[in-house]
Amino acid sequence: MTDHDDASSAEIAAGQQDASARTYPCPGCGADLTFNISVQQLKCDHCGYEQSLHIDPEQEIVEQDFEAMLERLAAMREAGVDQIDTEFSEVGCKSCGATVRFTGNLTSTECAYCGVPLQRENVHQAEHRIAVDGVLSFRIDRKTAQGNLRAWVQSRWFAPNDFKKRGVQGRFTGLYLPYWTFDSFTTNAYSGMRGDHYTVTVGSGKNRRTEVRTRWTPASGRFKRFFDDVLVIAAKGLPRKRLDDLEPWPLNDCTPFNQDVLSGFVARTYDIPLGAGFVEAKSRIDKAIEADVRRRIGGDVQQIHSIQTTHAAVTFKHLLLPVWMMGYTYNEKPHQVVVNAATGEVQGDRPYSWVKITLAIVAGLAAIGGAYLAFA
Repeated sequence: MTDHDDASSAEIAAGQQDASARTYPCPGCGADLTFNISVQQLKCDHCGYEQSLHIDPEQEIVEQDFEAMLERLAAMREAGVDQIDTEFSEVGCKSCGATVRFTGNLTSTECAYCGVPLQRENVHQAEHRIAVDGVLSFRIDRKTAQGNLRAWVQSRWFAPNDFKKRGVQGRFTGLYLPYWTFDSFTTNAYSGMRGDHYTVTVGSGKNRRTEVRTRWTPASGRFKRFFDDVLVIAAKGLPRKRLDDLEPWPLNDCTPFNQDVLSGFVARTYDIPLGAGFVEAKSRIDKAIEADVRRRIGGDVQQIHSIQTTHAAVTFKHLLLPVWMMGYTYNEKPHQVVVNAATGEVQGDRPYSWVKITLAIVAGLAAIGGAYLAFA
């Protein structure tokens, strides 16, 4: 064995010491306990044994102070503690003895050799990480998700006929994704112009016509607005637009974090820091405030000169939310669909039939032409 091999073995051993893995053996038969969606507790698929979740009745989900947490994170960075754990750790599977690698922000998976569910211990509660406050357990099982997907495929306008007939072929992966939620009390001052349309008649004879003009008047004001649970996904490399379209989530159904519910599912922790998450949240808040300003200015059209927003009493939560995710190919092109595993909402990529689209355009133009001739 070379010195390089010795060093690699030492690094792996150190990783195994640093990252232990949790498994859930069944007390009845020794098989694996996994979180069962129908009974909302751990269950053995082999012998039917059920085990209640370990729930602390005194634990509750509490909003955390955003500014105080940023100060704590800054102090930890000065102390040399990395907030984003991008390194890998390797753990030994207690069932078959194989070595399983957890990379990046993966925290829950299954052994590739024997299928036993594995979890990195305590990663969601590590001192150098922001702990998970709450989790929304899976409510939609795989069979229901597949049924919703079939209905989604049939409802796609302009989809190719063979796609609608064959449907999506693939296997769903159950995945817990990390999210930030932010609350903020905003104070907003704006200035702009209100435009009211009116008509005037100009010209004479054959040139007589009606024109629409706009009367502009200054507009300004101040208002306060509270934003509750602005949701931001906290993981990279995901179909963000599709996941955003899965909203709304029943966040009131979240329970205090319990690692038991992760058993049997893939889970990730965050790799988008808290501060960057709030930047994205503010972008969503700004869009909502702009729409509010336009409503307040009123009129037919609006010009916004300035909006000044201050945020106060900002709080946050770190949540894990469940999705079913599937990748599939159609005509050798990759596509992806996601299902909200709490509500059943389906979003995803789909192919289009350009023949159907072309025929629809031609039919539309023909209808317009027919209407023109009828009234000409």
